[in-house]
Amino acid sequence: MTVTTQNPGEVWTIDAVRKLPATVDIETAGAVLGIGRSKSYELAKAGQFPVRVLRIGRRYLVPTNLLLKLLGVDDDATGSRRLPATA
Repeated sequence: MTVTTQNPGEVWTIDAVRKLPATVDIETAGAVLGIGRSKSYELAKAGQFPVRVLRIGRRYLVPTNLLLKLLGVDDDATGSRRLPATA
């Protein structure tokens, strides 16, 4: 398994998140959302992580598309970025 991390202090961009694999580990998902490693695991174990978490054996995986949706970025079928409509 490839763990996807960025340099400390580096900001996650929408494009960087879009380049992630279909699922990421809980640490990467937490980093994207600005949540620390320990808190990410704590929230996942309690069923309170901000998006659905897949439990595969001892691993916690987060679908990247759910991270994008939480961040307000939807992908249409063509793969182009579509921002949410403003009221």
